[in-house]
Amino acid sequence: WQNLMDAGFPDRIAWMRAAAEGRPWMDLDRVGIYGGSAGGQNALSALLHQGQFYKAAAADCGCHDNRMDKTWWNEAWLGRLGPHYEANSNTTHVDKLEGRLLLTLGGLDRNVDPASTLQVVDALIRAGKDFDFILDPSAGHGVGESRYMFRRRQDFFVESLYGAQPRR
Repeated sequence: WQNLMDAGFPDRIAWMRAAAEGRPWMDLDRVGIYGGSAGGQNALSALLHQGQFYKAAAADCGCHDNRMDKTWWNEAWLGRLGPHYEANSNTTHVDKLEGRLLLTLGGLDRNVDPASTLQVVDALIRAGKDFDFILDPSAGHGVGESRYMFRRRQDFFVESLYGAQPRR
C-alpha cells in the first residue's frame, strides 16, 4: 500500500538467493528483469532501488509516474493523490540507476500515456545516465511483445548479462 517501488523485491531476492543455494547453475551475478505496463514500472524500479542485485532491466510501456496514469488503477494501490505519488515515481529516482536499462514504447499507446516513458527518458538524459530506448511510433500498448521488440529484448539481455553479441 502506497509503496509501489517495493514491488516485493526484498522477498523475490531472498527467494532467488535461497533457490541458488541448491542450484549451482543459478548465476546471481547476472540477474535481469523485464515487464510491461505496471511490470515495466517495476522493471525500472528494480534497477533504481535494487541495482546491487538486478544487473539489467527491460521496461516496456511503463507507467513510471502514477500521477500521469489513469486514476482508478493508481488509487487502488496508492490511495488519493499525495506526496507518496512523487516518492513512488521512477522519474524521481533516476539518479539511482544502476545496471543496463532498455526502455521500449509504442507511440500510439492508449493504455499508458507515452509521455510517462518519455518523461523518464528526459530525466535520464538530464541525469547523464546511459540507457537504450526504442520507440515504435505506430505501435500501441504492449509493443515489447511484438516479434521485433521481443528479439531486441533477448539481444539486450545477452549483451548486458553475458557480454556477448547475439547470433543473428
